[in-house]
Amino acid sequence: MRKLRYFTAVIAVLVGVLTLTACGSDDSAASSSPQDTKTIDVKFEGGKVTPNGERVDVAVGQPVEFLVTADAPGEIHVHSDPEQQLEYEKGTTILKLDGFKTAGIIEVESHALEKTIVQLEVR
Repeated sequence: MRKLRYFTAVIAVLVGVLTLTACGSDDSAASSSPQDTKTIDVKFEGGKVTPNGERVDVAVGQPVEFLVTADAPGEIHVHSDPEQQLEYEKGTTILKLDGFKTAGIIEVESHALEKTIVQLEVR
């Protein structure tokens, strides 16, 4: 009877140690893998912008950059928390955003043109 109790106790300790080790390794692997930057091409030409209101999937925490080609300088408004205003120059400009912390729809607009450029669907 004493051997059975000893054997049961040893098994319980081993199961506990293996469970804790497995949980620890899963967490570190998930937190150490960086996410690729989502690049969105934006073109301003002749008072028009493309894309024009499309939804773009973005993961929570994923960095976003806009590769802006424009025939005149301007500004993009990002309706995030906090809101952001990103200025671009005539020619080509790269605008970078850190990843978003919460899921939801974030509208990116040109107030000068009164147009939605993209809707970032953060998941």
